[in-house]
Amino acid sequence: MKALWGQYLSNLQRHPLRTKAITAGVLAGSADVVAQKLAGVKNLQFRRSLLLMLYGFCYSGPFGHFFHKFMERLFPAAQDTKTIASKVVVEQLTSGPWNNFIFITYLGMVVEGRPWSSVKSQLKSNFPSVQLNAWRFWPLVGLINYKYLPLQLRVLFHNLAAVCWGVFLILRAKSSVPVPKLATA
Repeated sequence: MKALWGQYLSNLQRHPLRTKAITAGVLAGSADVVAQKLAGVKNLQFRRSLLLMLYGFCYSGPFGHFFHKFMERLFPAAQDTKTIASKVVVEQLTSGPWNNFIFITYLGMVVEGRPWSSVKSQLKSNFPSVQLNAWRFWPLVGLINYKYLPLQLRVLFHNLAAVCWGVFLILRAKSSVPVPKLATA
């Protein structure tokens, strides 16, 4: 395990964007497999999982890579409470809602093959509650990320948390699967 972690860190150092993209793809596909199992799917839909891997590889890994670099330029690398809180607030008001919008749209149109009118209707009815739940979950992830993790590991940590969040969104998108609301802190 130690050797694998060392190899991962080495790849992260040599090829940061590629490593983050591949990691995000694997984790997004894994989140879908978990969601399918939790939803009681007997025969896994591999095409669906591959499309979500593609989402992680092409969008969420690269987005996270560039977003965290941008945040480091926007705010000094200081670890004081005000700087960390500012990073969390900016992330929650910008990339958080944007990423939820993109994911729900991609899931509906690309993965599930529904027309824009159907996805738009789903966004209208579900996005507000999804985003409210996101604001209960992601600020803690951001706080841990900005306070304790070096820049190179933030996308990995974010993507690990995104496995849980992705399972929540995937199950939430399926109207026949009841999803419990996240408890407020």
